[in-house]
Amino acid sequence: MATEAATLSPVHAITGAIDVDLHPAVPDMAALLPHMHPHWAEQMVVRGIDALESVMWKATMPITARPDFRGPPGTQPGQSLERLRAQALDGFGTAIGICNPLWGTAALFNEDMASELCRAMNTWLAREWLDREPRLRGAITVAPHAPDQAAAEIERCAADPRFVSVLLPAMTEMPLGRRSHRPIFAAAEKHGLAVTIHAGGQYRHPPTVTGWGSFHAEDHAAQANIFQAQVLSLVYEGVFVDHPSLRVVLLDAGIGWLPSFLWRANKTWRGLRAEVPWVKRSPSDIVREHIRFSLQPLQGPPDAQGMERLLEHIAADHMLLFSTDYPHWRFEGQAAVPPQIPARLLPALLRENALETYPRLRPSDRPRAALPEGVNRPAP
Repeated sequence: MATEAATLSPVHAITGAIDVDLHPAVPDMAALLPHMHPHWAEQMVVRGIDALESVMWKATMPITARPDFRGPPGTQPGQSLERLRAQALDGFGTAIGICNPLWGTAALFNEDMASELCRAMNTWLAREWLDREPRLRGAITVAPHAPDQAAAEIERCAADPRFVSVLLPAMTEMPLGRRSHRPIFAAAEKHGLAVTIHAGGQYRHPPTVTGWGSFHAEDHAAQANIFQAQVLSLVYEGVFVDHPSLRVVLLDAGIGWLPSFLWRANKTWRGLRAEVPWVKRSPSDIVREHIRFSLQPLQGPPDAQGMERLLEHIAADHMLLFSTDYPHWRFEGQAAVPPQIPARLLPALLRENALETYPRLRPSDRPRAALPEGVNRPAP
């Protein structure tokens, strides 16, 4: 099957795809002030909070944006809708793009402030991006350390069908499977929203169990361990037992670590499953049913034969979702789909898997609820 690697040009192969990972950037705090409660808007001004860091990388780091994806000096990568439209939508012939803002609203220790900033950013996303570009959909950013308020924000935004997922950071105060997070998963399942977990996070703890590294390269490589810990937590704490229709998408996680991780998880489960009797199937079976992975960054073998073997190990026919990770620097030119990806996977990879994972992307004639204050319904 190795000879079946895609031979079409990346542009032709991608046309009509659903891109599950675009990153519009909040330019500064002033952009959110009109969408905030007057008390919190005043607090931002009085305290001099005029900007936040990304939950992932600083804007000045080279990997944060390709040189041709960066905007004019003094702007944030991904700040311009016009550039995103031209480079990430028109540039790849993308049919639908899902926006995952990575500003640090969910990282603040004050639960009320974090929740208010998440609320403001969700409204900002709807007004400034979704209202202006019909191909865009949004993720609902919530603060995982305030699960009651997070669930309320999901309820508020779920009335807008353009929101298709709930966005959580990979690095959290506690593993996401812990029971305190259940209101988030319950609200997501109730409204047919996928839960997306993106690399980076609140940075309450170092990304390694031995403490803080000296270099970004260490942090970047350690993200795989963080995703592994979250997957084990979701499986063993019984999240998918309590929420059987829930789908979780790991964004920016890579897949090269997955085969050996699933093998070890299965082996450990066979020896210790008496401890978790509610986990009645192997972890690999649960992962393949409930968890999906974005294509970029691929982090797999560079040759078609090696890639074929990796994909067979993880049942990638239904687990991979197309992404460009715009504006992050993941590939050159238009090569968002690496040439070693088998051509047989392209229909599912580019569209079908996303439609299965994100129920709100599917056509529906169900009645639409009234929209929350501050969110406008798109024109038909």
